[in-house]
Order: sequence, then C-alpha cells, then structure tokens
Amino acid sequence: MWTHNKNRQSGFTLVELAIVLVIIGLLLGGVLKGQEMIENGKIKNVKNDVQGMTAAYYSYRDRYNALPGDDTKAATRWPGLTPAAVSGTGDGVIAAAGWQTCPATVVTSADENCLFMQDLRLAGLITGAPTPADPLNAYGGVIRVFQNTTVTAGWGMGAGLNLCFGNLPAKAAESIDANFDDGNPATGNVRATAGTTLNFNPGVAAVTNYAESATTVFYTVCKLL
Repeated sequence: MWTHNKNRQSGFTLVELAIVLVIIGLLLGGVLKGQEMIENGKIKNVKNDVQGMTAAYYSYRDRYNALPGDDTKAATRWPGLTPAAVSGTGDGVIAAAGWQTCPATVVTSADENCLFMQDLRLAGLITGAPTPADPLNAYGGVIRVFQNTTVTAGWGMGAGLNLCFGNLPAKAAESIDANFDDGNPATGNVRATAGTTLNFNPGVAAVTNYAESATTVFYTVCKLL
C-alpha cells in the first residue's frame, strides 16, 4: 500500500543545479562578449572618423586650393544658405577664439575652426547638416580642430593643426594613439590630456600614460593633420 511521506523534501538534483549554473555562465559570457563587441565597435568608429576627417581635409585642399574654414571664397561659393556660409581670412591659419563650443548657427571668421566643419559639410566631404556645429564621436564627445601656433613641450597637442576627439575612455584613447602614432600620450603626432569634463581643454600638459581606473576620467586625444 502506497503511503505519503510527509517528511520528503523536493528540490534540485546536482545535475539540475549544474545545468542551471552552465546556463547562467553562458548568459554572463554572452553579455560580457556583447559589451566587448560594442566597445570595440565604438573604437573602430572613432578610428574611421580620424581617417575620414583627415581624408576630407586633404580632399578639400586639393579641390579648392584652400583650407576649410580659412577659405576666402566660401560665402560666394555657397550663397543664400541658412545658416550662411562665411568666408575665412585666407591667411593659411585656421583661427579659433579658444576651445569654444561650435554652435549650429552662423559664426564669424574669428572662429574658423567652426567654419572648418561647415565647409567640409557644404562640400559634401563629411555628413551632417551644413552648419558649424561640432560633430560628435561614438562616445558623445566633440570632434574639433584646433590650430596650435605655440611650440610648447608637454602640451596635449602638437604644433600645427590638430584634429581632436573628446570624451574618450582610456581604452579607446590608447587604441587611437597606438594605431596612428607611438601609443605615448605625451609624445609624437598624437597626444592626449585628461579631465573630468566631457570636452576637456587640450591646451594643457599632456598625461604620461592612459590609466584604466574606476575614477571617471575622460581623455581628449589630438592628432596632427
């Protein structure tokens, strides 16, 4: 005769627990792998931006025999636009009032670094609405050019026209530096500064290394064009 054992306890067997742990491990591995793929994708996008922006700059020079932003014929070449195209001074230097934010509205020839992006867009060499506004990189930081006319040892940019990318984490900053230069943020044609704001001013001392830490640090990486 069958009798019910009130003391019997139901639960998972060792085999069932092992299966559950394997499934959890696979899920965690998939999440981590997915995060790694997303991060690598962002880094690749920034590298593509470096190459694309550099190619656009030289294409503009070849096509119009002028520097984007410094082009004296920009206003007459693209008339009647809103915001209006603004001609540069043609002095061979892409001037900037400072490491300022470039607006989506018309700017003056004093901010040729903002006109730089607008001219490239008007020429169809980079994507985006034909305004002077800063393009954004994959990490949400700005892409901006800055003409460094002062040769200062240890600065976060070299002497000349720099293409800068803000808000990069250490892993991305080091990868960009190693891909296009020597991997040292204080030397060569690619240099970097660090700060706790998204668009840190690169006109200060360069860092000596890229540190991946728990501290919130953003790097601005500048490459000579």
